[in-house]
Amino acid sequence: MPYNWEQNDWPNFSYNLAEVEDVLPKIERLVGKISGIVEGLSSKQESDALVDLLIAEAIETSDIEGESLLRSDVMSSIKNNLGLHEKHVQVADKRAEGVAEMMILARAEFENDLSAAMLFEWHKLLFKDMKPNKLLGQTDLYTGEWRSGSTQMQVVSGRIGNPTIHFEAPPSAQVPTDMERFIKWFNQSRNDLPGAVRASIAHLYFESIHPFEDGNGRIGRAIAEKALSQSFGAPVLMSLSRSINGKKKDYYSALQAAQRGNEITPWINYFTNVIYHAQDASEKEIRFILKKSKFYQQHASQLNTRQNKVIERMFEEGADGFKGGMTAKKYINLTKTSKATATRDLQDLLEKGALLVIGAGRNTHYELSL
Repeated sequence: MPYNWEQNDWPNFSYNLAEVEDVLPKIERLVGKISGIVEGLSSKQESDALVDLLIAEAIETSDIEGESLLRSDVMSSIKNNLGLHEKHVQVADKRAEGVAEMMILARAEFENDLSAAMLFEWHKLLFKDMKPNKLLGQTDLYTGEWRSGSTQMQVVSGRIGNPTIHFEAPPSAQVPTDMERFIKWFNQSRNDLPGAVRASIAHLYFESIHPFEDGNGRIGRAIAEKALSQSFGAPVLMSLSRSINGKKKDYYSALQAAQRGNEITPWINYFTNVIYHAQDASEKEIRFILKKSKFYQQHASQLNTRQNKVIERMFEEGADGFKGGMTAKKYINLTKTSKATATRDLQDLLEKGALLVIGAGRNTHYELSL
């Protein structure tokens, strides 16, 4: 079967919104709930929520593409760009620096119409100061321009000698025309469609053109968030990529199926539900940050250096909690202290009400008391 862009009705997508009649109001209600929660946050709490969700998005959107970023590098990059560090912190990983700058710029200009110049700037930031990956056969890394050349752009997986082709993008010569039409559609559809539906179509449309040599997935997800932000009237406070990455196989399966035709009802059903789950996770994350703030108000002055390090590490895991809970062995490894000191510190945290003990004997572990 030919790909969507090879068919006569490209890019005139057709769909039936009856299947998303239930989820669209749920998304709207969650947007309202999150806005209400955020209005009640202090500036510090709101800043913490923004940083945590931006960190999650930067790490997850990169992980989807097979790039692992250190949380510390991403955090420093985001705080640098938001002006939250007293002094600029040097970040060794340019990938972390680039994706952070791109995301923050995209948030800052969410109200502006999409343009080729905007996308080129995002692309330059995403690959800031990066060199070609020779292992991937890259001799040059072209940034801030549409892909060119006669080589067929393919989305593949598997071994180099026996790859599985998931999708073949339009020829490079077709990209400028397709992107001009996409950008025009994106800007003109702003008030015509529910935000989640427009974001779903925008992501599929952009990924099907695949206009850059690399970085299409990350920029395509940023475009989806831009569509949502314009619909909500404020930058989205969520991690769409975390919701996608949790079930990455489902994402690629849905995308691959959608790129085989231009009737895209199943895709819109899939992607609007991804948005709903991302919003639901965002609400939980913001409520968790409120609990974190109250925890530190109560306990910050009572923690020694070792305890503070461990508590911070537990909070880093977010609303889902520290996997397997904290144990004496983990405490020793994190603080490089003795078993006796670890046992004493943990008992002290229990007595202060900072931790809860779960289980007994060898199954004993500790969780934050929130």
